Amino acid sequence: MRWLPALYVAAVLVLEPITPVQWPVSFLLVALPVVAAFAHGPATVAAVTIFAVAFEGVLAGTPCCAGRAVGYLWERHYVAAYISTALVGVLGTILAAHRTRRERTLATVRSVAETAQRVLLRPVPHRLGQVSVETLYLSASAEARIGGDLYEAVPTAHGVRLLIGDVRGKGLDAVETAATMLGAFREAAFDEPDLAGVARRVERSMSRRAAQLPGSDVEERFVTAVFVEIPDRELVARILNCGHPPPLLIGRGGVTELNPTEPAPPINLGVLLGGDYHVDVEPFRPGDQLLLYTDGVTETRDRTGAFYPLTERVRAWADLPPRELLDHLHQDLLAYSEESLVDDTAALAAYRLPGDTP
Repeated sequence: MRWLPALYVAAVLVLEPITPVQWPVSFLLVALPVVAAFAHGPATVAAVTIFAVAFEGVLAGTPCCAGRAVGYLWERHYVAAYISTALVGVLGTILAAHRTRRERTLATVRSVAETAQRVLLRPVPHRLGQVSVETLYLSASAEARIGGDLYEAVPTAHGVRLLIGDVRGKGLDAVETAATMLGAFREAAFDEPDLAGVARRVERSMSRRAAQLPGSDVEERFVTAVFVEIPDRELVARILNCGHPPPLLIGRGGVTELNPTEPAPPINLGVLLGGDYHVDVEPFRPGDQLLLYTDGVTETRDRTGAFYPLTERVRAWADLPPRELLDHLHQDLLAYSEESLVDDTAALAAYRLPGDTP
């Protein structure tokens, strides 16, 4: 784009000698300031405008180059072109100033969004005890780079505890809800002796926060989530699913969807729907891997509208370590959707490292 004005002038120079003298090709230079405004600042556009007017005069009254007599220089059609170019240059300068200001604003917004994202989804340690953890986050909005999907992994006295969730809705409300959810989990994960207690405490925190919010959509601020506990001294994974897509267990037996035996309601709907929290216990041996993900993965569509077949795709990557697994998932999602993701996407892979377990 920065070279476009030069290419435009070069095109005019190519057309000038191959067109009849009575065809004033130099009139095309009227558009040059607007062409420059796409990629350059207001000062450059003003300079390009002066150059365009001068160059129009050169092409209008240079017998050796354009084949026209010097008298054409002040012919009324050419004078009209000079005036038009000057007016377009003024407009192009204003456009360039506006574009530059918008670019600065967008850069500031993106910087703030990236900072908020790092605070909200702080980096997860790659190794927590006997568990290797890797994460993936893709925002559907390239400019915002922030959304309502969330994840966390913390080492506690009860083992490594994981969370992945998806907030209903988008925008600042979703970000605020995600922040409340993560804050509650980070506190409860260390204090509560079991996963059901973690979920109940997070539910209370979310309900209390929602009750403080104005508006009629308080009950709609819910979060689907999966809580996981990987104890240090047992070769199992405890899983509590609150209305979220089931995790995948990648192990010696292949890839298995871990559907809950008794699904719990999403967080912040427990009071409305009732019921308690049931924890499923699954074998999780050294070399096994858990893949947690949000519905942005499984609801990705190709050009025909078909959903992304996650389980089938993961079977081909079952032997990969967590980072490579998520990198393959990332590239495959972009290729499957032709780089047009319509929803935020988050994934977390937890791999139990080989070695002796006390």
